[in-house]
Order: sequence, then C-alpha cells, then structure tokens
Amino acid sequence: MDDVFRALADPTRRSLLDELFKDDGQTLSALEQRLPMTRFGVMKHLRILEEAGLVV
Repeated sequence: MDDVFRALADPTRRSLLDELFKDDGQTLSALEQRLPMTRFGVMKHLRILEEAGLVV
C-alpha cells in the first residue's frame, strides 16, 4: 500500500495517470509530447506507477 501512496504523491505521476485515463494505450512518444519531460523521465515515472500496480 505504501507503494501506491508514494506513486500518487507526485503530481507528475498523477498527470501521467490522467493522460492514460483520457486515452488508454498511448505510446511513450505520445506521453512525452504531452508532458514537459524527457522520454527517460516518463519511463521513470511509468515504472514507479507499474511497481505500485497502477498501470500494466
């Protein structure tokens, strides 16, 4: 449960979840274009969300 709260504590990860909720199955490139961060930044945040069980 701590992983979920840690993942949701970051506003960037909440923004990622919002984007995925709007349009499920987006590519990494699409997410990178919508958010002010690099591809590696998006990958880092997605990994944390995945480890928390919030994305698959």
